[in-house]
Amino acid sequence: MEKITEKLLLEKGSPKTNKLEQIKTLNLSKMALKLEDLPVKLLSCLKSLERWDLSGNRLQEFPRRLELPALRYLDLSDNQMEDVTTLESLRALEELKMDDNLYITVSDNYKLFVLLPNLRIYNSKDVTATANHLRYVYSDNLRTRMIAVWERSFSLPDPVSAEKLSSLEKNFVSAARQQVKFGPTSVADFTKWRVEILAKEYLRSLAEPKEDSDDEAHTENNNDTDVSEVTDGPDKETSPKRKQTDTAADASISLTPRKKLRADLPESPAESSPRKFSLRLKPLAGTQSRMSPLKPNRGPSTPSKTETKAETPRRSAKVQQVKEVEKKENLSRKEAKAAQLHRNAHVLPIIKACSKTKPVSLKPLHALQCHSKQDSSDDFSTQLWACAFQPQSESSAGSRLVATCGGDSVCVIDCETGKVMKKYKVPGEEFFSLAWTTVLMSRGISAPSQPCSILAAGGKRGLVKLIYPRNNIAYGEFRASRKSLSVLRFNHRQGNFLFTGSYDNKIIMWDIGGLDKHCNFKVIQLLTLEVGTTPLHICLPPASPDTHLLTACEDGLFCYNTQLGGNSTTKRSNKMEITFPIYKMEDKQQNYHTIDGLSFLTDDVVASKSHTHGSIYLWSWSGTRSQRPDKRSGSVCAVVLAELQWAITDVPYLSLNTCPGRAYIVCGDDKGQIWTYHVTNLQKNSGQRGETIPPTEVLEWPTLMRKGLGRIEGPSINSVAMDPELYYLVALTDKNLVVIWKSEVLS
Repeated sequence: MEKITEKLLLEKGSPKTNKLEQIKTLNLSKMALKLEDLPVKLLSCLKSLERWDLSGNRLQEFPRRLELPALRYLDLSDNQMEDVTTLESLRALEELKMDDNLYITVSDNYKLFVLLPNLRIYNSKDVTATANHLRYVYSDNLRTRMIAVWERSFSLPDPVSAEKLSSLEKNFVSAARQQVKFGPTSVADFTKWRVEILAKEYLRSLAEPKEDSDDEAHTENNNDTDVSEVTDGPDKETSPKRKQTDTAADASISLTPRKKLRADLPESPAESSPRKFSLRLKPLAGTQSRMSPLKPNRGPSTPSKTETKAETPRRSAKVQQVKEVEKKENLSRKEAKAAQLHRNAHVLPIIKACSKTKPVSLKPLHALQCHSKQDSSDDFSTQLWACAFQPQSESSAGSRLVATCGGDSVCVIDCETGKVMKKYKVPGEEFFSLAWTTVLMSRGISAPSQPCSILAAGGKRGLVKLIYPRNNIAYGEFRASRKSLSVLRFNHRQGNFLFTGSYDNKIIMWDIGGLDKHCNFKVIQLLTLEVGTTPLHICLPPASPDTHLLTACEDGLFCYNTQLGGNSTTKRSNKMEITFPIYKMEDKQQNYHTIDGLSFLTDDVVASKSHTHGSIYLWSWSGTRSQRPDKRSGSVCAVVLAELQWAITDVPYLSLNTCPGRAYIVCGDDKGQIWTYHVTNLQKNSGQRGETIPPTEVLEWPTLMRKGLGRIEGPSINSVAMDPELYYLVALTDKNLVVIWKSEVLS
């Protein structure tokens, strides 16, 4: 056996370097190593180590104090491992091999799944769903039973002392281990081990109570659930209505926007055409290129303040009303100054972070009609609802592929060429939402796992379709609700966690796991949020996607605690409502509580808009969250940083989007225009209070001609999406049109 030295590590590691801190891959296999042969102090210098092969040695356990923050892959196969809890320090580990360790039991495997929070691949198999079921659902059931033992037989001593607590802990843990019975007997050792950990955590939380956090969501008891993949039949219940756009509707009726599902969807099977390129609209006569230029007779598209006021006569009156409300509040000079300082403290860092970005000039490139019923070129009525760009991969600088959904189809389009690369159809479905993610695909013993881009789509039938576009297959589905689905959102930090919002007023968190080489998968339900109203958008804070969720709903904007584990249950209803200044203007005719646009611009700045408001709010997430909720309503008022001028319209569900990399906010209106805002413009207006900031540019609806029927007027822009570098902007309309713009950076 060769002694482990710095020289040996440099020889066995790669890339070749003279510094241990730069080694990323290390092979110490078949060296007959034992625990005492691994020098913790020396190995701790491997701060960048990502892959480590220790197979074929004599290790009975792993060095307990060894922390390797970058380690993603560890091969401990063909050793003599007995104590798997020594691997607890490897918190970032994603793939682990433990084959041919004769003393490893099923309980040991389960312990590893709980101890290693990021473990996805175990012995060349995807275990994401099983691991998360043990971490959250199974543990929650054990916690419920453990708490019942406490409430039945134990209580805190009075007064509390260290000696009494120590004795109480010993007795309580012993009782919990003996009395909590759950799961098969083959994993009884794991169950007792897990109950002991949960019992100690629970007793510690009682003995050392933390102060209530302002934004902590209270939870309710959860019934025992063990939910795996469900593939029920189609939803037979009446679906909710989609939005109404009839201008002749009775104005006295209060608007309650809903998703209106079309009754004329084709019931006969439609032939799948994954590579078919549907009708391209022709530009105005005299233009030879395939692109659709801006209207030639229009002047500059950036409106001046006077032009804006002329176009939106209701705006000046509304701004005046807001000012009157603010005067009635009679803020003292000290309070006003403090509020302005707080606002600038959030605005100025944003400007500094985005100051390097430059405005872009967007030109129309393609117009597509690719979601037609029965592929009819005369279909200009199918509404398109959601679009999203494929996540960037390590091998490419950016993404040209965008997914769109509407009607009974999902399309994947190459923005540069304007070609529909894939098309997925489900007769009788109407898709309302989609989302991309990246999960791991296990490829067997001989090959390492690899990331793959997955697309999820859902709508009227309440089913989530899982699509693997690269292999051109829809590899599975599961029922997320008996009602229609309104929104899908993946956790950007844990790509296998999917949130679904539905018309039964619930948001459910699922673990869709990964894939194996045969595209097998498993779905586990992890968390249910009782919203009480229809969720329209779901946003996860960029810096804390595992602990908080924001949802824009028909009846307001709400924040939930979504942290798994601890003493939280898997069914929650309490929430914090975030209110806005425009709510003060509500009356019997105007209701501004429908939040139909929501997106993060930075880690702290959120863009949102209320239906019929005519403005977009920029507000601080951290500033809002730091406030103490009102005792009666449980609400806090958003810390507004700026108000952006937008269109005055009664049409709901015109959602906005953001491009953090370019510091852009974009939102379409009901006339085919797209309002763009480069956030660095805040610098000029950061000191102005009560005034809306005009858009950087308003993109006019391109001149599109319908063969034999003349020009197509500007439709409602239901959804917009941008790639991370804003090379492309995609807009979906209520007239079955996908329009793609391409950017040019302005000097």
